[in-house]
Amino acid sequence: MTAPTAEALRRACEALAAKDEILAKAFEYVGLPVWRATEPTYRSLARIVVYQLISTKAADAIWQRFVDALGKVTAQGVLSHDPEALLACGLSRPKLKHLQAIAAAVHDGSLDLERLRTAPIEDARQQLIGVRGIGPWTADTFLMNAIGHLDTFPHGDVGLLEAHRLLSDADERLSAKTFSQYAETWRPYRAVAAHLLYDWLNAGRRAGTA
Repeated sequence: MTAPTAEALRRACEALAAKDEILAKAFEYVGLPVWRATEPTYRSLARIVVYQLISTKAADAIWQRFVDALGKVTAQGVLSHDPEALLACGLSRPKLKHLQAIAAAVHDGSLDLERLRTAPIEDARQQLIGVRGIGPWTADTFLMNAIGHLDTFPHGDVGLLEAHRLLSDADERLSAKTFSQYAETWRPYRAVAAHLLYDWLNAGRRAGTA
């Protein structure tokens, strides 16, 4: 798995807390965030796609059925499996088409996930977005969790918007565009800021305060 060291995370969190009081509150509450590290594989990409735009509870159920149907989630497995059987897992037809398109790109080598480890971040992002079914949020989430980039940022993420609203004591969330512009102040540690906000929100939900 790809994740920054505890020391790298601490340096980043301290730098963010020094420049932004909202992130300082999050850091004080959760300490070092737990990095959502995954492997740079088709499976990781597929999971991000499955979880997009639906509740976590529904996504958990669909993903488990998807894994059970395939046995092992690979690009070749998705391409060779009966599409109707995959739809029966609860996938929408558009999501299945996206999963198939990504699988085809990985299988034929037009998307080399291992090569993304060493590619400049913007080049890696463009390679991902160039594949049908991979939008900016999916690309940024993959680069953050599977590649371990410290300065990628899942723009428009509702959880991040809500965490920022609550920490700001604001009545309404910022627009996705305004939030993305605001997040520019967190460079070069935007992914660390995202993890701080995620962990703060999840901790608050567990405690019943968010």
